[in-house]
Formats: sequence, structure tokens, C-alpha cells
Amino acid sequence: MKTLDSILQSYADYAWGLPLLIILIGGGLYLLVRSQFLPFRYFFHAINVLRGKYDDPDAIGEITHFQALSTALASTIGMGNIAGVAVAIHIGGPGAMFWMWISAIIGMSTKFFTCTLAIMFRGKDSNGDVQGGPMYFIMEGLGKSWKPLAVFFSICGLIGALPVFNVNQLKQAINFILLEPNGIAETDSSNFIIGLILVAITAIVILGGLDRISKTAEKLVPSMVLLYFVLVLIILGVYIEEVPRYLALMFTDAFAANNFKGDSFLGGVVGGLILLGVRRGAFSNEAGIGTAPMAHGASKTNEPVREGLVAMLGPAIDTLVVCTLTALAILVTGVWQTSEANGVSLTAAAFNDAIPVYGNYLLLICIATFSISSLFTYSYYGSKCMSFLFGAHNKHYYNYFYIASIILGAVTPLSMMLNLIDGTFALMAIPTMTATIILAPKVVKEIKAYSKRMNL
Repeated sequence: MKTLDSILQSYADYAWGLPLLIILIGGGLYLLVRSQFLPFRYFFHAINVLRGKYDDPDAIGEITHFQALSTALASTIGMGNIAGVAVAIHIGGPGAMFWMWISAIIGMSTKFFTCTLAIMFRGKDSNGDVQGGPMYFIMEGLGKSWKPLAVFFSICGLIGALPVFNVNQLKQAINFILLEPNGIAETDSSNFIIGLILVAITAIVILGGLDRISKTAEKLVPSMVLLYFVLVLIILGVYIEEVPRYLALMFTDAFAANNFKGDSFLGGVVGGLILLGVRRGAFSNEAGIGTAPMAHGASKTNEPVREGLVAMLGPAIDTLVVCTLTALAILVTGVWQTSEANGVSLTAAAFNDAIPVYGNYLLLICIATFSISSLFTYSYYGSKCMSFLFGAHNKHYYNYFYIASIILGAVTPLSMMLNLIDGTFALMAIPTMTATIILAPKVVKEIKAYSKRMNL
């Protein structure tokens, strides 16, 4: 087990090396400049699109703009926001959050381009149904000769979409918050039972296909964000005098890296902190990874730019709002300095400190909702990859493999799960960002045409 853990650690670290940092951040900056900072110029227009002002029920696609964003957010607003932020602060201190913000701002542009391409270059599966996602815009936008890149993305997607990290952290939260305080020790049997319960809940939804997944996400996502938002505001209210100090530390420690506990990068702790922030930011909002375009590619729209604008709201909601709230809750309570807990347990310690007795249980409700909604969405991503590789008639087999992996996530250690998904996420970004950068001029041309049509 230790040897396997070490191998997966090396795999994740290698995958998240300098080349990926350049393609995610450098590529994202290129897209931001190439679009003339469109995510910020058309932000309020994107809100109107999300509200349904421009919905066309006769357009090609399966789900509405709101359902597409909810489906994408159901996967991104999950354990990356609660456990991922806690991991980043545990290793890098307050300064890690600054680099997560930078990752999100650049990620808004990246998401705009990738999800616009998902509509511009929709392809057809073996059943003749219209589909969207990186594998399709690689094939349709770049040509059949680029198929190996699309296949590589899909193979990585089969692993990257597995729910092992979310399940692992939900199991940890249930043990830490619910079972251990009530005298029930964590055992392999108790973890296995948790896994079986999650299997039952997940199977009911994902076996119903995208329609059931999107409708469930549409109901869960807004309510879970609101509940979490209210709970963190209560914590910030209890420690209101600490908030300005830690907001300032997020900026100053980003360059000083006084609290950095991780490995140095390019010979300096600031480099290590930047990499940590980008890695956790990408894990949280998935910009440039290629998962969101699979959800947004199913949207009912004939306007690619419109869907891209809706998609770019994802990193803003996910990282700039939800991750920042989590970070402040952990920092103002001081648990990041006094507790050896990591991941979701660190966030739980913060909630228990500020809201005694009830805080942990309310957080558990949020965690359960976050995690379970993520379980629904990732199955859809994996089945799309399966469909591309082996034909649409075989995609249902992925759901069974996916459901079985929930048990694996419940009974294995955190570090193994985190490194497995982290590394594969990094590899998914390579074909997604490569194709997006090459096709960027076509998106820019589409932006100009859309602006002219809409008089923006």
C-alpha cells in the first residue's frame, strides 16, 4: 500500500509539473488577451442568458442553459471547495488562496473558450445523437487526423471521472462528525457500509440518464450553495474582527509564503505556492480540464458564444465565492494553526469551533449534498468518454464500473485517491488546452459575429 501510494504521489507531481502550469496559466492568459477580456465585458449579459432571457426551446440540445451550468457546478462545487481548500491552506497557508483566485480569473476565460467550442463543433455518437465535449471539438474542429488526442482525453476521462476522492472525503466527514463523537469507531466494515449506502443513492439517479441528473442538479445546486453561504457568514460574524486581517494575509502571504509546508518549485517556496494554488484551483473549478464542456455541450442553444458566457460564470461562483468562504472559515477560527487535521476534517474543525454542537452536523449536510451531487455528474462525464471510445450502445457499462468504484473510494486512504484523480485531471488538460489554443481564432471570429447580431 505504501509503495502504491508513493507511485501515485510521483505520478501526480510529474503530471502537475512546469509544462502543465504553462499550458493552463499561460494558455489561459493567451485566451483572456485574445478575447479582449470578454469574461468581464459581457458578465451581465451572461447573467441574463443564465436567467433564460434568450432560451430557445426549439434549439438543438437536451438541457437548458441553467441546467447545463447546474450540472457542471454539481461536479465543481463539491469536495474541492471544502476539502481541496483545506488541503491548500494546510500546506500553503493563507497565500494559497490568492493563487486559487488567479487560477479562477484566468479560468473564466478558459471555460468560455472550451464551452463555446463544445457548441461550435458538436459531433455525433455512434447512435447519431448530437454530442459535445473536448473529444468532439478536437475531431470536428481539428480533423480526423487529431483523433489520437481525442482518444487520449477520453481514456483519461474514464479514470478522472471516477468518484473516489468525493466518496473518500464524504466517508471521512461521516466518521469525523457523526460516528466517532457517538462512540462508533471507524472500521473497514463501517466504511464499506457507507460505500454501499452511497452506491444505492447514486444508482437511482445516474441510471436515469442526463435528464434525471440535470433535473436533480438543478434543484440541489442552488440550495446547497445558499445553505453553505449562510453557515459561513455565521462563522465570519462570530469572528468578524479577524476577517480583514486574513483577507490581507491572503495577498501578502502569496508572495512571502511564510506558512508553506510543501515542496519547493523552481528552487523557491513562492513557486511551490503558485503551483499548489493553481493545482487546487483547477481541481476545484475544472477550468481547462475538459469536463464542463461535456455538460455545456448538451445545452439547448444554437449560439455557441451564449453557452460559453454561461459556462464562464462557473469559476466565479465556485472559486471566487465558495472557495473563498471556506478559506475564511478555516483561517478566522485559527484551526489551520492549532489542528493537525487535513482535508474535510480541518473544515469541520472550523465549523465546530464557531458553531458548537450544531456546526458540524450542518456542515455534514452540506458535504453530503456537495458530494452526492458530484457523484451524479461525474458519471455522466465518464459515460460520454465511454461512448466515444466504445460506442453509445456500450456507455451504460461505465455506470456499473463507476458504481463499483464508490466502494473503492470508501475504503482507501485520502492521499492515494487525491493523487490518482489529481494526476489524471492534469493529463485531461493537455488535449483540451492544446485544441482550445489552436481553435481560439475561430472562437474570436464567432465572438465578433455574435456581438454584431446582439448589438453588444
